[in-house]
Amino acid sequence: MNSALLNQIGLGSLDIAYFLIGFLVLILILFILNIVALVKLSKWKKKYESFMLGKNAKSMEKEIKNLFTDIEFLKNSVSSNKKEIRLIYRRLKTTYQKLGIVKYDAFNQMGGQLSFALALLDENNDGFVMNSVHSTDGSYCYTKVIQNGECELSLGDEEAKAIRMAMEEE
Repeated sequence: MNSALLNQIGLGSLDIAYFLIGFLVLILILFILNIVALVKLSKWKKKYESFMLGKNAKSMEKEIKNLFTDIEFLKNSVSSNKKEIRLIYRRLKTTYQKLGIVKYDAFNQMGGQLSFALALLDENNDGFVMNSVHSTDGSYCYTKVIQNGECELSLGDEEAKAIRMAMEEE
C-alpha cells in the first residue's frame, strides 16, 4: 500500500506495518507510564487525605500558628537552659570536686589507722587539707589552705600524699 504522505517525506518505500507496530509500542509505553503516574497520584492523594483528615483551611491555619508558637517556646526554653547551664558550670568551678584521703596510724600505738589526712580541691586545685590526728590523749584536727595545688605551710607526708591523690583524680 502506497501513501502520498509517506512519498512526500521520502518514506514511500517503507511498509506501513512498521509504522503500526511502532505506534502500538509507543501506545503501550504511554499506557504503562500512565499507570505508574496513577499509582503515584493515588499515594499522594492518600497522604493528602490523611494530612487533611478532619481539617478545613481555618483549623489548618490555627494548627500551623500553634506549631510556630510551640517553636518559639522551645527557642526561649533552649536560651534559658543555656544561661542556667553556664551559671551551673561557673558555680561548679568553685565547688570541691577532687578528694584525696590517706589513713594512717599517727603514733604506731593505737592500731586501726584512726588518723587521716583529707584533701578537698576545686577545679583550680584550690581548697584545703584537713589532718585529724588520733592519739591516746585525744583527737586533734588541723587544716591548711591549698592554692593552685600548693600550701604555704609545710606539709606532712600524709597531707602531701592526700593532695597528690586529689589532683590526680581528674
